[in-house]
Amino acid sequence: MQRQHDRKASKNRDQFTEQEKRSRINHSKRSVGRHEVWSWTTATKESLCLLWQKVKVQLMLSMSFLAALFWYCRRLYSFLAQLLKWWSNYLQTKLIRNLSVLTEVDLLGYSAREWKGETKQAKHMREAYEELFWRCHIKYLREVRRDNYSVVRAVLFQIFSQGILFPSWMKERDILKLPEKLLYSQGCNWIQQYSFGPERYTGPNAFGKLRKCMEALKTNWAEICATKDHEERGNMCNTLFSDESKEHKLYEAIKFIMLYEVVEAYEQIKNREKPVHKLFSLLFARDSSSDPLSFMMNHLNSIGDSICLDQVELFLLGYVLEVKIRVYRLHRFNTEEFQVNYPTEYRREWNEISLLTEDDQYYHIPLFRT
Repeated sequence: MQRQHDRKASKNRDQFTEQEKRSRINHSKRSVGRHEVWSWTTATKESLCLLWQKVKVQLMLSMSFLAALFWYCRRLYSFLAQLLKWWSNYLQTKLIRNLSVLTEVDLLGYSAREWKGETKQAKHMREAYEELFWRCHIKYLREVRRDNYSVVRAVLFQIFSQGILFPSWMKERDILKLPEKLLYSQGCNWIQQYSFGPERYTGPNAFGKLRKCMEALKTNWAEICATKDHEERGNMCNTLFSDESKEHKLYEAIKFIMLYEVVEAYEQIKNREKPVHKLFSLLFARDSSSDPLSFMMNHLNSIGDSICLDQVELFLLGYVLEVKIRVYRLHRFNTEEFQVNYPTEYRREWNEISLLTEDDQYYHIPLFRT
């Protein structure tokens, strides 16, 4: 029995030993597995840490680069903005300096600036400007260059900017042929003594120079008035009236048209043809303009050089251009001559333009607002 018991005990020991072995083997395997998992996790973390370090460095460099780029762009933008502002101011200064008809300004502000003090004349002029502002609804004005083309410039600028078409008589005739007609058909050889304002010029080349002036007037008038957009037409006028040589040709062409009309009226009176406008009677009644030649020599040649148009020439200017010129004469405030129309007799279909003068010498353009 004892032997059987010993064998059974030995068998149990062997089974226990076998189980222990298997348990140790399994534990060893689990230990190896856990070690392998730990090693893989550690390696992954280390790899990610290394990768983050590299990415972090690259990210920091990128952020620094972007910050530097933003700062540089901001400085560049600021520099370009300053440069553009300077260039714009420079161009505006040059344009204003050359522009013979300036941009609009407040009427009462202009009055206060130009007529300071408490003298009798200053008070009178400020009252006249207030009358224009409150009763005539003139809120702004455009200053016109103060030279001896002032009134012709102010009239022609308004004709162009308003898109007023050629006078009816100009549509029936080719104004380019007027110098030729006057010189050859009517035998007015004395037009070789015609002077071109400040560019005093006489001689046989006067005919060719007059023709160029007429071409400039016809071309610019047709081109500007064919432009329907008001803003675009205004820009074209600003460009034209900032070129002294071009605008002087326009004024000389207007002067010559006035001379041509005087010659036509003089011939009609001399030949006792159809009656002429009474303004020609006023013109020929002056000792200094009793005929077309004396009118040219004593009056027309000096316009733009040493004198402006006087009252009779203003009548003639409105007549040849077929516009009613309403002039507000501020120095005649509180008299019947405060508002005057040139000419006094006009057709209903004629367009109206307005001028403002303080001394009957230099003229500005009033602007109405209701």
